[in-house]
Amino acid sequence: MGIRWKVLAIFAVIIAFGGYKINNLLKPPLPPKLEEPWWGSGDPSKEDKSIRPFTVNVSEQDLRDLQYRLDHARPFTPPLEGTQQQYGMNTNLLNEIVTFWRTKYNWREREKLFNKYPQYLTNIQGIDIHYIHVKPKPTNLKVLPLLLLHGWPGSVREFYEAIPLLTTPQKDKNFVFEVIVASLPGYGFSQGAVRPGLGAAQMAGVFKNLMKRLGFEKYYVQGGDFGHIVLHHLAVLYPEVVAGFHSNMCVVFTPLAALKLLFGTIFPSLVTRPEHVDRIYSVPDFLSQRALETGYLHIQATKPDTIGVALRDSPVGLAAYILEKFTTGTNVTHQKREDGGLKEYYNYADLLDNVMVYWIKGSMPTAMRLYSETFNKKHMGLGITRMPIQVPSACARFKNDFYAADGVLNELYPKLLHLSDYDGGHFAAFQLPEIFSKDVFMAVEKFENYHAKQT
Repeated sequence: MGIRWKVLAIFAVIIAFGGYKINNLLKPPLPPKLEEPWWGSGDPSKEDKSIRPFTVNVSEQDLRDLQYRLDHARPFTPPLEGTQQQYGMNTNLLNEIVTFWRTKYNWREREKLFNKYPQYLTNIQGIDIHYIHVKPKPTNLKVLPLLLLHGWPGSVREFYEAIPLLTTPQKDKNFVFEVIVASLPGYGFSQGAVRPGLGAAQMAGVFKNLMKRLGFEKYYVQGGDFGHIVLHHLAVLYPEVVAGFHSNMCVVFTPLAALKLLFGTIFPSLVTRPEHVDRIYSVPDFLSQRALETGYLHIQATKPDTIGVALRDSPVGLAAYILEKFTTGTNVTHQKREDGGLKEYYNYADLLDNVMVYWIKGSMPTAMRLYSETFNKKHMGLGITRMPIQVPSACARFKNDFYAADGVLNELYPKLLHLSDYDGGHFAAFQLPEIFSKDVFMAVEKFENYHAKQT
């Protein structure tokens, strides 16, 4: 894009924003006060506030049904000559994974892995919420509560390798974490709502109430993907309960950020460091990648129940739909590899564990509804994703994931105390648990120092 056209584009955007009052650009509105509806089918006056131990236990009948469906899946349509992942999940790769699933994947052994950490259910606003709760061994160190939330198409399984790292003392830190890993409502072993309206803002209220049920008045939070979105809402709506916010998917979509980025097309150094210019100003690549990689979002934000029928009925289709996101989500260039690059960072058993979380409870339809409940006019009209988080924050940027430029981060994270950059992709805790965990420790150390200075 030439300088002339850049200048014209800037003026066009300024005119487009003319309808906004300048104070709305510079000073976002106050967060709304939301009700906390009853999402279940029971009687609100008879809410069960007990905490019940939970064990993953799949019946033999369900396992036989799964095996039958895998054994009798229809033959795959061969991929086009010379293609890898450009048309979606390469069926040669899918055949290899499904063959492993049919012949080598041992659920009873994997079930032991799922049950290695203490798990519980408790009813919050009418729906059972599933969570893992792991405390460190007795220690003289300060023990800090940390809530971890996954996104789509992930699950609590993403954090299994990070949990022992987070709950083990580090030699240079005077604290350790007590970890709560929760399944989002409608995901995995958490119940979904029986009526419309349970979007990210409402889920924030659910998790605020979950942590209160567990006895935590204030705690640290960490999330990526939809976990990030839900926790952003939590930090904005209920900042009094959030001691610090850590995300591996910091994104900034505010009007003022858009203006800054547009000016950055002429002076990139105003918004980003030189080595990161291509991440935001490789416009043709950016637009084509967004078009190629976000089709699922439009479907799930508009008609989740239609595709939900197919994914709930076919384990092979479910695996294709989920694992395709692990190829390009880990590294978009893996789209050009027939093996999808999956074995570079994962093994098939671990990836199928995550698929099984969706299959066991048939939760893909209720999981996908989160998109339609969040990306709609009413929910987006709340404007919470454009409101700054007024608690200490940290952003771990992974090279192959969404990228927020340095110069716009302060729009949503005015108390950004920690910013780091790593190679890696969208599923950071799953792909790189050591790096992920170390970054959380580094960020929270800065949060703790910040709080110490405030007292």
